[in-house]
Formats: sequence, C-alpha cells, structure tokens
Amino acid sequence: MKSPLFSLLLIASLTLAMGLARAEKADRNKPMNVESDALRHDDLKQTSVFTGRVVLTKGTILIRGARIDVRQDAEGYQFGVVVAEPGKLAFFRQKREGVEEFIEGEGETIEYDSRADTVKFISNAQLRRYRGATLNDEMTGAVILYNNTTDVFTIDGAVAKGGLAGRVRAMLTPAPDAAATAPSAEANKAQAPKPVLRDSTTLGGEKK
Repeated sequence: MKSPLFSLLLIASLTLAMGLARAEKADRNKPMNVESDALRHDDLKQTSVFTGRVVLTKGTILIRGARIDVRQDAEGYQFGVVVAEPGKLAFFRQKREGVEEFIEGEGETIEYDSRADTVKFISNAQLRRYRGATLNDEMTGAVILYNNTTDVFTIDGAVAKGGLAGRVRAMLTPAPDAAATAPSAEANKAQAPKPVLRDSTTLGGEKK
C-alpha cells in the first residue's frame, strides 16, 4: 500500500507539472557572468571556483551563494554547485517562458545541470512561484528537484527521528479563470457611454 507521503509527492508533482509554463529556454545560450571575491580557474579541466559573495547571472537566471563550483564539458554544457554561507541559504531565480512569471528557490546547497536542464535544492529547500510581484505557490522540503524540460517538481520530506519520513508543505494557488475575470455584459453596458441630448429651438426637434 502506498504511503500518504508518496501520494502527496505525486499530487504535488502532477499539479505543478500541469499548471506551470516552461522555463526561459533562451537562457541556455546566454553567456554566464559571475562576480565574486576570488576566482580559481583551470583552463585545461574547464573548471572554475568562485568564492566570497558570489553572484551569477545567465540570461534571466540569478544565483547567489558563498561559493560556486562550475564545470563545463566538451559540448559546452555547464554544471554548477552553489554552497551557502553558514547559517544562510543559497538563492536561485529564473523567469518562465512567454509569461510574466518567476520561479525562485533556496537551499543550503543548489545543484544546476544545464545538460539535464535541472535544478536541485538541498537541505532546508524552499521553492516559490510569482505571477508578477504576487506570490502564488510556495513549497518546502528537504530536497526539491525541478526539471526544466518536463516542468515537473519532485519534493522529498526530511528524515525525522526514528527514520520516519518528514512532511512536505505546499501552498498552491489555482490559475485565474479567464471567464471569471472577463467583464460581464451588464458591466460592459454600465460602462458604455450614455446618449447625449441636443438642444432644439423647435418643439418637434429638427425639421425633416
């Protein structure tokens, strides 16, 4: 028999998969820009280690952390591991494709894989979705994996004392109904301009 935790994870994954737009695909081809206090780069191994108040941007992607290790393979795909400062969380943010929506998350460690097109938030993981400036969905768990290609989120609960699975928490807001938000016929009628009466010098109006 499947556990309630498994059912919750399945429902959360399916709901998010159906309700969210794709991540910004143009980000894949954008250059990566990084600011940090220090950098160690190995051109032969194609690895870079940025340390100290690191800020990484790549198209609409924004990543912040205390340290970022980046590796690039022969085909140009990039793999990054972001580590937060002690007592803090690393940060990730990206725009959604074709809509004014943003996905952002935090974790003690963040793993970014451009080949698999995935982002993983590890330890004290948090994930939020915004429509414009309005918070719509919010999830927390031990590990959150977001797949850009399939638009599926997988959330695992923390392991509590005694080896029991912890709880996943999620707040999901339904997408606005276009029919419900469209103005009604009565509203359109009420907003229509009223007829203007014209002055007349004759009792019967204008002569025909």
